[in-house]
Amino acid sequence: MDSYSPSEVTARTGFSIDTLRYYERIGLLRDVHRTAGGRRRFTEDDLRFLHLLRCLRDTEMPIAQMLRYVELLREGDDTQAERLAVLQDHETRVTEQIDRLRGHQEHIRMKIAFYGAAVDQTPLEQTENLVKV
Repeated sequence: MDSYSPSEVTARTGFSIDTLRYYERIGLLRDVHRTAGGRRRFTEDDLRFLHLLRCLRDTEMPIAQMLRYVELLREGDDTQAERLAVLQDHETRVTEQIDRLRGHQEHIRMKIAFYGAAVDQTPLEQTENLVKV
């Protein structure tokens, strides 16, 4: 079975070594194997789990919610409905965030069009519907 050093894991997941230690300390990561010398060695299963944590963090799931989800995961199959609810709630928040970002993106595009027209010296009457700010 392949195993990975902390530096290899950071390269594969984007988490810093400090974050890996923090996740271990607060209980998001458990049972990370250690060598006889006490060095951490991560498995493929650990990497898959860290990719899930990366997805949740990148989509701004709070640490408390991540801990709740992981707690439910460790409790076994009887918690599948609760895990589903946690993920559905998070997906709703992600959708709301995407909608907000799309609105911001549209505003930025309007500004780009306005300044693009100004730089190109397009007559102002062609940019009447663009907001000047």
